[in-house]
Amino acid sequence: MKLKFAFLKLFLGFISLLTININFSPDVLGEELLNVELDKEIKKGNFLIGLKQYLGGENDSFSRKKNINFLTDKGFLNLISSNGIKYNSKQINIIWVDIPVRHPKTIERIVFGPFASFESAKKQSEKLKGKGFETTIAFPKNWEVWIPFEDDLPQFELKNKIFRKTKNIQITPFLRSDNDVIKLEGPIYIYAEDEIKINDVNFGNNFYLIQDSYGTWTLIQKIDFDDYLEGVLPYEIGPNSPLEALKAQAVIARTWGIFNSDRFNMDKYHLCISTQCQVYKPPKIKNKKVQKAINSTSNLILTYDNQPINAFYHGSNGGLSATANESWQIKNYPYFKTIIDGSKSINNIFSLPISSESDLNNFLDFDREKFYGSNHSLFRWNRKISSLNIKEKLIKNRLVNINENVLELNVIERGSSGRVTKLEIQTDKVNQSIVLVKDDIRRVLSFIPSNLFTINKLSDDLWLFRGGGFGHGVGLSQSGAIEMAELGFSYEQILNHYYRNAKLEKIELWSQ
Repeated sequence: MKLKFAFLKLFLGFISLLTININFSPDVLGEELLNVELDKEIKKGNFLIGLKQYLGGENDSFSRKKNINFLTDKGFLNLISSNGIKYNSKQINIIWVDIPVRHPKTIERIVFGPFASFESAKKQSEKLKGKGFETTIAFPKNWEVWIPFEDDLPQFELKNKIFRKTKNIQITPFLRSDNDVIKLEGPIYIYAEDEIKINDVNFGNNFYLIQDSYGTWTLIQKIDFDDYLEGVLPYEIGPNSPLEALKAQAVIARTWGIFNSDRFNMDKYHLCISTQCQVYKPPKIKNKKVQKAINSTSNLILTYDNQPINAFYHGSNGGLSATANESWQIKNYPYFKTIIDGSKSINNIFSLPISSESDLNNFLDFDREKFYGSNHSLFRWNRKISSLNIKEKLIKNRLVNINENVLELNVIERGSSGRVTKLEIQTDKVNQSIVLVKDDIRRVLSFIPSNLFTINKLSDDLWLFRGGGFGHGVGLSQSGAIEMAELGFSYEQILNHYYRNAKLEKIELWSQ
């Protein structure tokens, strides 16, 4: 420990006077940077995307030995730090240093969760707000809801825990050049006219580094809507999809991003780049078909009652679309209906809702070629799962202990599309069972591709899950949209099929 602090003291001793490249301008942009206004950026047509989260911490898989290197082949990079430092160079090297806190502070809060989705966390947050609590939705690893710790808090129905941690160190960024090491403060703005490489990967030309709510840092890209979509469409629906399907995906990805731009408010950015948001990767090569789909639908979004809709989409609905409130613990939206995803002729064969196991089995047995998107690899699926495997999933999620054994699985509720909304798991613990609800079913039993399934007990130790589709089943089915486009449907017809009574409208941006 003494060696570590001796090194730190030596390291901080290198912080020297200015070089010709560095200027201190405490009144220039410092205060402006501290107030990154998320709503204004949306109105200008920009997303702030959390490219890399938890930088400088134990789970930082991006920084190389707590080091980030920014490089441009043309022109110069510019850095502005909130403590007034301005720097320009062909290369910017930022390192993270754990600095001891002079006056350690103990952080206390009540944590609810984990939740399988932002939607379920938001619903719980709204319930707590309704009872007068100040809430925060966080994503340290899974979605959680936080409220401040108080001594006289009541008993809560939902599972929660007390989080208590003493903050002894502060992860601090330093600018390192050939001769200097300069302390920085966030937000830190880094930009250039040309493409910037970050740890040898081309990302774009406009970035922030902002400290998050967990003591670590986030690398945030500022990017306009259409450039963002160029990094979404190839990874969400695939660049080789028919043009009309790509257009439909462009409209809903833009709409979804705007509607969900409050997900990471607490950490000063809009969206992440994983499946918790929309998958985004900076495109290495421009795809002409993707660009055409984006340009021909530029600034078009879906609205209902003059507001952007929550434009959910997924890989495959198994031939049967879901409503929002049977997939998550949220209210339903009027533009999501339970529909049989196929031609008009097939709609006359099955009656809705499909609520019984026998009706769902009949549906799963029907000729798959009659449905849109039936060529998806998980349109129909079977999973033989042992009781031990189920138990392992329950232990991982801290729902049972190692001495309990799974005895029975019972579907106790289905939604209007036949999807399982409540699943009871009985163990050998007397007078106690586990009930998984909606999106928690797939979160805990992660071997299930969707909630559209039936269960058959093959033996005391083996279960057959038989189902259809991949994902939550709400909104556009990407495999269905691809087949509809191949059959000659326009993107407007595809959108109207999956989002009933939603309108296609052009948004007005401040920059236009």
